[in-house]
Amino acid sequence: MALDAEGTLNRTLMEALYQVSVILSRSLDTKTAPQEVLRVLEESAGLTRGMISVLDAESGDLVVNAVQGIEPQEFEPIRYQSGEGVLGLLLEERKTVALPSIAANPRFLNRLGIYERRLPFIAAPIHIGGAMEGVLAVQPNRLDDGLLAVRARFVEMVANLIGQSVRLSLDVAEEKKVIAEERDTLRRTVRVQHGFDNIVGHSAGMRRIFEQVRMVAKWNTTVLIRGETGTGKELIANAIHYNSPRARGPYVRLNCASLPENLLESELFGHEKGAFTGAVNSRKGRFEMADGGSIFLDEIGEISPAFQAKLLRVLQEGELERVGGGRTIKVDVRVIAATHRDLEDAIDEGKFREDLYFRLNVMPIKLPALRERLEDVPEIARHLMGRIGQMQGRPLDLSEAAITRLTQYPWPGNIREMENCLERAAVMSESGHIDSDLIRIDRQRDSGPISTASASAGPRIDFDDPNVDERTKVIGALEQAGWVQAKAARLLNMTPRQIAYRILTLGIEVKQF
Repeated sequence: MALDAEGTLNRTLMEALYQVSVILSRSLDTKTAPQEVLRVLEESAGLTRGMISVLDAESGDLVVNAVQGIEPQEFEPIRYQSGEGVLGLLLEERKTVALPSIAANPRFLNRLGIYERRLPFIAAPIHIGGAMEGVLAVQPNRLDDGLLAVRARFVEMVANLIGQSVRLSLDVAEEKKVIAEERDTLRRTVRVQHGFDNIVGHSAGMRRIFEQVRMVAKWNTTVLIRGETGTGKELIANAIHYNSPRARGPYVRLNCASLPENLLESELFGHEKGAFTGAVNSRKGRFEMADGGSIFLDEIGEISPAFQAKLLRVLQEGELERVGGGRTIKVDVRVIAATHRDLEDAIDEGKFREDLYFRLNVMPIKLPALRERLEDVPEIARHLMGRIGQMQGRPLDLSEAAITRLTQYPWPGNIREMENCLERAAVMSESGHIDSDLIRIDRQRDSGPISTASASAGPRIDFDDPNVDERTKVIGALEQAGWVQAKAARLLNMTPRQIAYRILTLGIEVKQF
């Protein structure tokens, strides 16, 4: 009979232990979980008058934290010092106490006034990370039946589960704190890196751009940034997003010219599993990733008219369908687009949809070429030298003669060309001081100023003329593009990889600037 009773009790206690584990795994709330655990112990395990006390780190006392059936505000804070009462004894000896009846132990203080003196009492330490941090105390609801040791082992297991749960909740809270601090630091860093201070220039044209960006950043208006390659269109897009109300949301970027049309649709709109060969899983597109934030579509003028119609739907309706899917997905995305192309000419040629143009051109921002604001060259040059110096881990400085030389050149490749020129000069300088002799601009052969007219002078090649050999076409495109290969590739309707292959196979010597 005794074995049957113990077996029955074990099954009951194991069921209760499972319920406790479910509660503790479901909730890391250290305020509500203890009350739920104590309730389960009473209802499912016959262990009443449950109490959880925690160790006060400053005083070393045990302080009652939770009592079954009594709200925290309904009892005064009760403390037990080491060696004081039964709980104080446990605090001193750090091991489980199991009493057949309270009446048999004169140390029992019953400060809460809730315990039956004729019933047993069990208290087990709660360990967190190897250190005792609290006590779980309960009172069986029946007289000692010889199974007190079984119940005591069960209370120890529950105390261990509580300790593990508290440790996990503390770890999660600490991790959340660290992540929040890192997030806030990153946000501050990003705002500095992509703020207005990172866009250099005080010419009248740039002051007008700054004012436009400040005004448009506050609203969800679609923006179209226009300007030559290398004028800083992406910097302006970054500044718009990170100074807007959407700055806390995602910011997704994509160069539309970098992907063929079939991949571009999947990249922007996503695809469903099995939509095409290789689509082994469903995948979100860039628009879905940017939901609640902004998307920057660079080189928007390079997409085909067929794809333009699909993009127009997203801009007009704020909805899309994944490739291979039939479900309509709503998105809340601010679109910032950029192009170096003349979209008006593209519309006249039937290469760009007029309705998409008007949808994009809500707030146009035209960036001036560097040759149109040569007064900004000294400031831009010093800013770039600071950035290059950070990359090289040393201070760099420009002489006045070097700055004069920089201002005498029209920079057809704009700021990107200037940055390349200054990085080469920095590499060639052992001391970090850069004088005019290190400013190598091959097109400036006579060391004198080159006017914009002379820089662009020379016969233009008809790239569609079948009588012009390929080598002449490639060299002509490179000359016209300021020896920027990506730009020359567009003139020849090639990809950057294709023109790089032609340069190699045709033995063309690339000019360095």
